[in-house]
Amino acid sequence: MSVIKHKDQRVGIFIDTQNLYHSAKNLYQAKVNFGNVVKDALSGRVLIRSIAYVITTEAGDEQNFFEALEKLGIETKTKDLQVFFGGAKKADWDVGITIDAIKMAPKLDAVILATGDGDFVPLVQYLQTREGVQVEVISFGRSSSSKLREVVDHFTDMCDEPKRYLIGYKGERRLPRS
Repeated sequence: MSVIKHKDQRVGIFIDTQNLYHSAKNLYQAKVNFGNVVKDALSGRVLIRSIAYVITTEAGDEQNFFEALEKLGIETKTKDLQVFFGGAKKADWDVGITIDAIKMAPKLDAVILATGDGDFVPLVQYLQTREGVQVEVISFGRSSSSKLREVVDHFTDMCDEPKRYLIGYKGERRLPRS
């Protein structure tokens, strides 16, 4: 699909922090440069809101990370890590991101999802067909859903420039394609 980007376009960026964090860690043994993610996703357009959806752990040692995001102009929404009987853990914001994107869509020309999670395909389709907004994704292509990549109006593959999107990246080889 063709994508339109112009300086007056109103943009909302919704960051699935856990998804990007785990992709960077598993693919590159590095951390995400969220400042460059937002800058490149925005592409000189008008930022209405940028929200990172984050998880607080039992240890609670992520406060510095939250403050760093806020210094970059990224609002944070937090949720406690769920620990179930038997030790299973759950930490996702899929429903929260979906609700926020739908609520904000009438005020936006473009919704940008920073995630590779295929669970967002129905959200993308809804936003495109019912809200009439352009939907873009920025994520690590090697760990992104192929279906998500197919349905969005534009996909930015952070694997194309790992040095730009990673902190602590030393140029090691990434994992082979599966």
